[in-house]
Amino acid sequence: MGAPHNIKRYGEVWPEFRIRHGLEILNKLKDKVIISGGWAWHFMSEKGHREYKHAHDHKDIDVFVKKENTAETVMILQQEGFQKVWTRYDHIQSEEKFRRYEKTVELENGKSHRITIDFFEKNDLDTIEIDGFTVVKPDVLLTFYRNIHSSDKCWAVMATKDLVEKGIDPVGHPKLNEIPKVD
Repeated sequence: MGAPHNIKRYGEVWPEFRIRHGLEILNKLKDKVIISGGWAWHFMSEKGHREYKHAHDHKDIDVFVKKENTAETVMILQQEGFQKVWTRYDHIQSEEKFRRYEKTVELENGKSHRITIDFFEKNDLDTIEIDGFTVVKPDVLLTFYRNIHSSDKCWAVMATKDLVEKGIDPVGHPKLNEIPKVD
């Protein structure tokens, strides 16, 4: 589970290049993957929302891939310059076969930025379609914060829990990107 947020940092936004690079690769993979984690919350949030760091996590891109799409997904990643990165999770037995791919992108200011894609093989997953992207269904995505994802303190996760409990569809709801009131 994620650590409590430093509320003094509420209002910080993700750098534009991180969002742009994430969207570029997701557009190339959109017919092959199911988006999970912070990027799923991104697509579920209101259109044109501010990219608050505490609303949803953009440090990496979490996706699920059906077995029949795995080879083609890996091929696309490799063609785009991504390389397999070995992690301590690679040898752990689980239902979802885990893989990590990374690519370093040079920025205009001479610095570099690493794009990390964590993908899990899974065939049976409840999904929704948003703007041509397949995304894990919100109530299913919430269950992943026990074992797959760790940022359960993100505003979108907390807001979705509340909305789902009240029987409200969280997709496109402004609360997914709203700064929580703090005492």
